[in-house]
Amino acid sequence: MKHMFDRAIMTKADLLLLAVSCGAAVLFALLLALFGRGGERVRILSDGRLTGEYSLHEDRQILLHTEKGENLLVIRDGEAWIGEADCPDGLCVRQGRISRVGESVLCLPHELAVVIAGTGEEDAVDGMTG
Repeated sequence: MKHMFDRAIMTKADLLLLAVSCGAAVLFALLLALFGRGGERVRILSDGRLTGEYSLHEDRQILLHTEKGENLLVIRDGEAWIGEADCPDGLCVRQGRISRVGESVLCLPHELAVVIAGTGEEDAVDGMTG
């Protein structure tokens, strides 16, 4: 107990490692934001099945009905988001706007997924979701 606080909690090497890690994370986020592919389509998956597909470039509001509830999908200005939902937690509404290939909004109580897709075959729904 007498020498418990004699040593520094973090050494210079620890601080350097922390700074390099934070810098790499910021750089990765910037590169992803600047060079990530913008999406072309919005895919609606209900209970793991593709139930709808809409252009991301055509503004509209779509009421999505599932056996477990309703969600209002909003597509505007090349972005998509859940505007309203009658699920108990409302997390899907707070997930925000999506516009890049691979981004998604999930509503777990309604077993609903809204996924952004591009134009190529590599964006096809895989066997894990279908």
